[in-house]
Amino acid sequence: MRSEFRHTGVVKTETTPRATKESAVHAPSSAAPVETASPVAVGHEGHTRAAVVKLLLEEGPITASEIGTRLGLSAAGVRRHLDALLDSGEAREASSVAVRHRGRGRPAKYFQITAKGRGRLGHAYDDLAGAAMRQLREVGGDAAITDFARRRVQAIVGNVTPAGDHSAEGLETTADAIADAFTTAGFAASTRPVGNGVQICQHHCPVSHVAEEFPELCEAEQEAFAQLLGTHVQRLATIANGDCACTTHVPLVPPSGPK
Repeated sequence: MRSEFRHTGVVKTETTPRATKESAVHAPSSAAPVETASPVAVGHEGHTRAAVVKLLLEEGPITASEIGTRLGLSAAGVRRHLDALLDSGEAREASSVAVRHRGRGRPAKYFQITAKGRGRLGHAYDDLAGAAMRQLREVGGDAAITDFARRRVQAIVGNVTPAGDHSAEGLETTADAIADAFTTAGFAASTRPVGNGVQICQHHCPVSHVAEEFPELCEAEQEAFAQLLGTHVQRLATIANGDCACTTHVPLVPPSGPK
């Protein structure tokens, strides 16, 4: 009875103010992270993951350290995103053939996007484009496909000035202009010096799924490159064949004349 009386008294005279005080002091600290911080963190996480994917696409193969430097992320942060992409099959560790070891010490690991990761970027109207190409072939035959492929490439590189000579500087300038034109068209293209030449790398292909069925699209690109550069070029890899990028080698050594 004594304890009951004391409990009742507390409820009437002390508990209500104490509850009010506790709710004022403790409620914000426990409620704020749940209601406000979580959505912001989730949104930021998604944007950061997209930025990592973009770097893998456009700059890959690339090291975790380079990703952290470019995006201002800690080593743990980069590792978290890379692990998630590796586990989902959207990224992979690049083979030693794809990268060249620079400097002393243990070689760093390089990472690049996979076909699955590239596929998540979207291939607009693939089904419609494929159906249209098949219909075009039925109506006009292979010649119609080839003509369409050439017209499509010309629409991309129509403003590129052909190389005026076979000097290394002239070829590099034209190769850069071709890469810029393809980047504008959504191919995320770039150039890089390799040995005695330069390579035009297209890290993304918006029509790769269609090009798997219609290789004329890739052949027309190589043909246009050769015409603009005025020299023989060699296609080393294509996304349509499952490679990580479309790579075209442009030799910077002037072609020898007829003997």
